[in-house]
Amino acid sequence: MRVGIGFDLHRLGPNTPLVLGGVVIPHHLGLIGHSDGDVLCHAVTDALLGAAGIGNIGELFPDTDPQLKGASSLRFLEHSADLLRQHGYAIGNIDSNILAEKPKLLPYFATMARTMAKALSIGADRIQVKAKTMEGLGLVGTEQAIAAQAIATLIPLE
Repeated sequence: MRVGIGFDLHRLGPNTPLVLGGVVIPHHLGLIGHSDGDVLCHAVTDALLGAAGIGNIGELFPDTDPQLKGASSLRFLEHSADLLRQHGYAIGNIDSNILAEKPKLLPYFATMARTMAKALSIGADRIQVKAKTMEGLGLVGTEQAIAAQAIATLIPLE
């Protein structure tokens, strides 16, 4: 078994949708990024790539690539899942935390898990999504940013 960890943080800003786990969340602020800024998908992508030892999100999906401008981060998950299979790995499970003061995300956890699972071609029962506030502290706590962390296990294909 192999294990990888991922982390991402993006600033919040107006006039952009808030996308987490491939799901548009109603909120007056959204994540600013070259792609859709989906910190959850970015953290999961890095956890998967790291577990397999095949690079990181910045190498495979650079923010200098004009083709990725505004892209859905679900594409990053799909491509990563393909690379994992090519390198002889299957996804065991993914556990994740979203660090956000607002909005409340509990009602969206199941949809996020299903959406990411579909992109990864795995069962939604292999993905756990949770959220924590920062109790008003730091960039996340003062609602200037949202962050996510993820851990993934990979199992060799036989």
